[in-house]
Amino acid sequence: MSNSFIVECLDCGNRSSFSIAQPACPACGSLWREARYDLNGLKNRLYDLVKQRPFDIWRYQELLPLSAPNRSISLGEGGTPLIHATNLGMMLGNPNLFIKDERQGPTASFKDRQASITVAALKEANIHEFVIASTGNVAISYSAYAARASIKLWAFLTSLVPAAKMREVAIYGTQVIKITGSYDQAKQVASDFARQRGLSIDLGARTLTCIESMKTIAYEVAEQLAHLQPSSSGPWRAPDWYIQAVSGGMGPIGVLKGFRELYDMGLIDKVPKIAAIQAEGCAPMVHAWKQNKDTATPVQHPQTLIATLATGNPGRTYSLLRQKMLENSGGTIESVSDAEAFRAMHYLAKMEGFSVEPAAAVAFAGLVKLVRNGVIAPHETVVINCTGHTMPIERNILGEGWSREVTLPSSMEEGNEEGLLAALTKVSVDRFPRIAIVDDNPDVRRLIRRILQTQGNYTLFEATNGREALTIAKNERPNLIILDLMMPEMDGFSVIQELEKDPETSQIPVIVVTAKELTPAEKDRLRGHIQTLMQKGDFLSDELLDEVRALLG
Repeated sequence: MSNSFIVECLDCGNRSSFSIAQPACPACGSLWREARYDLNGLKNRLYDLVKQRPFDIWRYQELLPLSAPNRSISLGEGGTPLIHATNLGMMLGNPNLFIKDERQGPTASFKDRQASITVAALKEANIHEFVIASTGNVAISYSAYAARASIKLWAFLTSLVPAAKMREVAIYGTQVIKITGSYDQAKQVASDFARQRGLSIDLGARTLTCIESMKTIAYEVAEQLAHLQPSSSGPWRAPDWYIQAVSGGMGPIGVLKGFRELYDMGLIDKVPKIAAIQAEGCAPMVHAWKQNKDTATPVQHPQTLIATLATGNPGRTYSLLRQKMLENSGGTIESVSDAEAFRAMHYLAKMEGFSVEPAAAVAFAGLVKLVRNGVIAPHETVVINCTGHTMPIERNILGEGWSREVTLPSSMEEGNEEGLLAALTKVSVDRFPRIAIVDDNPDVRRLIRRILQTQGNYTLFEATNGREALTIAKNERPNLIILDLMMPEMDGFSVIQELEKDPETSQIPVIVVTAKELTPAEKDRLRGHIQTLMQKGDFLSDELLDEVRALLG
């Protein structure tokens, strides 16, 4: 069927038809335009229509900016799983955390949505050559779809992009132009190149298909949450928060548009709050947000090792994101350090089985920060976009001459790798003690056991109550006891007293891990008798291991 939609200029309000070959408003020349659909006509039909289709990006074809959507260049994009992050939720004290696993796209990143819709529009407009600037994942995704659509692609990549990603781009047959300079400089060179040759170019948030593709994340999440957390307020369900790491900010703009369209069609009862997370060394949007400014001051010299997030000048994208956040349910824009992101990579892999690239880990580090600062409440439902997984290409596959290099003047200072090295050295454990885990909750015992097992060859004992703990302490002589306070038969306070009465167990160090909010009197009972008090829902794996190392190092 043929889609019915129009494009509205955000500057002059002109409404017109759309072709990716003519991105500018015919009335004023602005490149900032949005697609408008007949939401009233779809509101009573969409729910039934999608049930008949495969769970992929084309499931929502009536809400995509293509005249006649077709699957001829599809690689299976969209339809990624929404996974309940039980271990991470337990560590943070929030049981309603869900990961949208965009690593499972055709090229292992959420940019597959952007590339699939944009390349389909290029094909529809009979365009055979295209230009992009990228920090990695965009170029990989576009390269795969351009190859499938027989479109020649020119990719301008900053030299800061990891070599593995560059090889991934090149293997598809894309012409790689390596720019020795910042990402913003690479975008400018790509723009000049496209203008001189009369070629179409990806304009990020100003490319209408890019925004429209990202909103499909919202559609899928709303459907998936409805199955995981059934709601009586609408056929689909929106989370309280949506979190994503951002460079330029295009993704959240599209996701917000998607949730807003679902709300306007009556399929969800609210638009979620957005948390956009940037790398601390390149966070122009964070600075502007916290100063309540409508525009962001560019960062001229990004200081982050996470090159894929090093967009120093978000331009009008920030202003548009801020406007849409304030018009809808609000949210926040926050930053995390490289070290916090690298640490997140470790605990995601060890606790949830997710191997992610640093840019994706930024979102999870942001989640931890927002939960700990009380911005996200324990009862709220949160969806985190796991945006990508690095997939290196062996260097000997391509041979020589797979890229061209352009050197530009740059005063960019060298980054500091200390955060990465510090994060990596934290995982080593030199000694392998015997540890007793005492807790009546099997999930908590499993979580603590998993944390310890990922760090070394510990001998572990488990007890479900205080009496079992004393038996283990007497018979097995552990080097350390990790103890819950609130247990049946004999609580943790009593266990500590009994351990101290026996000369054979009195010297065993104890770490108390409890969900109980202790009174001053209870804290006095523990003072001087335990090594550390840690609150459940307020500790992460590295923190617990730090305590163990402090005792045994």
